[in-house]
Amino acid sequence: MSPAVKYTLGRIGLFLVVAAALLPVPMNIFLKLMLAVVFSAAASFFLLRTWRDEMAEQVAGAVQRRQAEKQRLRAALSGEDEASEAPVSPAGPVPTSPPTTDTDGGPATR
Repeated sequence: MSPAVKYTLGRIGLFLVVAAALLPVPMNIFLKLMLAVVFSAAASFFLLRTWRDEMAEQVAGAVQRRQAEKQRLRAALSGEDEASEAPVSPAGPVPTSPPTTDTDGGPATR
């Protein structure tokens, strides 16, 4: 199971446990729910530390992969990465064509 899913389910479960513990207390239901949110947040800070750390590592890994992919794509688009393979579209490789010239040999004007 994904660390983010584990942590989220742990937070929800902790909230439900605290809310259930506050049910017999004679208070307004909204006050009970607000207290349950506060108490479960404080408890999750200590009780769910390992799951939170696992989730943070997963998110950091995803950020690093995205940054590396972004750098690779920027290098490929700027022409710095000529040794890598040509860009591939879903229909196949993208052909590169030489620049068009006018009849007098100069660059074409449009």
